[in-house]
Amino acid sequence: MIKLLKLEYYKNLNYKPFKVFTILYFAILIALLFIGLVDFDLFGGTINLKEQGIYNFPEIWNFTTWIVALLKIFLGLIIVFSISQEFSNRMFKQNTIDGLSRKEFITSKLLTIGIFTIVSTLIVFALTMFLGYKYSNTKESAKVFGEIFFIGNYFVKLFTFFCFLMFLSILLRKSVFVFLALFVFWIGEGILTAVEVYTKVSGMQGPQRNEILQNDFFVTHLLPLESMSSLIPNPMMRLNMVKMMGVKYEFHYPTESLIACLVWCAVFIFGSYWILRKRDW
Repeated sequence: MIKLLKLEYYKNLNYKPFKVFTILYFAILIALLFIGLVDFDLFGGTINLKEQGIYNFPEIWNFTTWIVALLKIFLGLIIVFSISQEFSNRMFKQNTIDGLSRKEFITSKLLTIGIFTIVSTLIVFALTMFLGYKYSNTKESAKVFGEIFFIGNYFVKLFTFFCFLMFLSILLRKSVFVFLALFVFWIGEGILTAVEVYTKVSGMQGPQRNEILQNDFFVTHLLPLESMSSLIPNPMMRLNMVKMMGVKYEFHYPTESLIACLVWCAVFIFGSYWILRKRDW
């Protein structure tokens, strides 16, 4: 494992986009977590997200993980560029001639993905605790750790997404094709989800329609991108201004989405290994 980590380190250290996007990602991630301290002029008024409760326990776990997860494409760029250059620069072929097996290649990429995901998760955890203890209106242990599971969901969401990009990178080998495929996949899932929702709620009104949307099982929620998205729901309904309007927030832990993500992880990892073994490089 140490040998594989050293190999990845020396490969990536000499790749300029890798270093640039890594620094950019972590700098923007840390800055974004402090977004609640900034006043926004919106619709003729001023909105401060800290005053809207985004740093209050336990909601802060939902807000911070959802906000920084929007940046995962930055880290995804690093993963895609890192893997694609292996094929464009013929490093993969040279490494296999030098004795690196397909299994060791996949393991080295998973180590890189795992390290990035762990470091990102630890930063979000540490800064969320710091911001929560500094600005939350409550410090009760039950509230502080009430929704800490969002940190675990954040880790699974990032790791699954990067495994998906690794699979696409090994399948398509060129970064531009990877991002085109990701875009097409995103559009395709969106269309399938819209069709399923329309089929289920067509002709229904008001409460009956909301009941179906909130509690019914949707097959499309098990698709890769949709299951990742369901792990951390949009927290904007938890802002103080929305609560004052009488809007009730309900959250059901997305167990099906968590299982789906773990299954997709296994599919992407074994799929990547299968492609490496079967393709003539």
